[in-house]
Amino acid sequence: MEKSSIRCIFFLLFVSAAAVSRMNAASSGGEVEDEHEFDYEKNGAKGPKNWGKLKPEWKLCGEGKMQSPIDLFHDRVRLVSNTGMLNEDYHPSNAVLKNRGHDMMLKFEHGAGSIEINDMQYELGQLHWHSPSEHTINGKRFALELHMVHESKNGSLAVVTVLYKIGRPDGFLGSLEKELRAVSDEHEGENNIGVIDARKVKLVSRKYYQYIGSLTTPPCTQNVLWTVLRKV
Repeated sequence: MEKSSIRCIFFLLFVSAAAVSRMNAASSGGEVEDEHEFDYEKNGAKGPKNWGKLKPEWKLCGEGKMQSPIDLFHDRVRLVSNTGMLNEDYHPSNAVLKNRGHDMMLKFEHGAGSIEINDMQYELGQLHWHSPSEHTINGKRFALELHMVHESKNGSLAVVTVLYKIGRPDGFLGSLEKELRAVSDEHEGENNIGVIDARKVKLVSRKYYQYIGSLTTPPCTQNVLWTVLRKV
């Protein structure tokens, strides 16, 4: 085979691999799913302080000026009275539950409806939980944090966040207890768990914090619209 043909095939394979990589990132809301590439060890070589050095495309993790999570410190919060309710239009959809090591992710196979925030429509692609919470309020950290990751038609990301404390059972989490236990000890464990209705996540609060930040895992993409419900 001629060298030019070999180079052409190699280029096509490279482009295909890059395209698959982009598709995987898009399906998870732009986040990297392979935890082997990074970790949360505070002073570790692959810990948060070094994320920006691990790959050129992750440089925002170290250099970005709008990085999440943040402390929602009340002295810095500005009250806006005309924002209104979050207008969600979710519907049942088939979902896969995956233990990504750093979180539990529920990925919807064909989308699960949308939400309207600030007159912009965002489609719900996946949701996941971090424990303990990533965001804090006046320095207080919570037991659990839910991220509902949405994307608009122009590629803008919006994350709606619910914070949890230890107390009475949560209906949505309770309905998934069996499935969560099944993958809790399996790193990268994944189960198709059938139809899930995102409407069971009760976004009932008219009060919420909102700011422009980033993804909280590599590549730490910025200009993400965060809406953190005030009701815990």
